[in-house]
This record gives sequence, C-alpha cells and structure tokens, in this order.
Amino acid sequence: MTVRHRVDFSQLEWRSPIAGVRHKFLDQGGLRLRLVEYSKEMPPHWCEKGHHGYLIDGRMQIEFDAGTELYGQGDGIDIPEGPDHRHRATVLSEQALVFFIEKP
Repeated sequence: MTVRHRVDFSQLEWRSPIAGVRHKFLDQGGLRLRLVEYSKEMPPHWCEKGHHGYLIDGRMQIEFDAGTELYGQGDGIDIPEGPDHRHRATVLSEQALVFFIEKP
C-alpha cells in the first residue's frame, strides 16, 4: 500500500451511506480521514461510533443522553465511541461540512 502524505479530497468520490449524508474518505494507518456533508434530509438515528473532528461550515446540534450540544463553524467535535456516548445529530443550517479522523 502506498502511504499518502497529502490527501486530495477533490480526487475522491462522494458516497452516500444514508439519505442526507455524503462523504469522501481515505483509510490509512488504522485511521479514516473523512470529509462529511450532512443535510436536513438526514433521518434521526442513534450512533455509538466515536467521532473526532472539526466543523468546517454550518450548524448542528448533537443530542446525548445527558443533554444537547450546539456546534457551529470552527467548533471541534470530540465524541468517544460506545453506548455511554451514544448521540444523534440534527443539521440546523441547510448543510454542515465536517472533517473527521476516526477508526474505519
């Protein structure tokens, strides 16, 4: 496998894992570098995956069992994985663009 030191996201294909979400990603070195575009069409769903990233553009709210957090452009997102940190997001702007570094 060739190791990339520069990831050109413009050369990666958009994929849509669920309605209202599309992403581009590169798996390398046990991590996934992922650019995600969320829209208001994303259906509500609980997630237990960990997410560590940066909200590039837009606004979101993320609901946890203990309450809801609001996120805006320039905010970091740091959600550990597992059922104790389950969460579900709602897009408050037309779209939200987020960069994540995650486990594949």
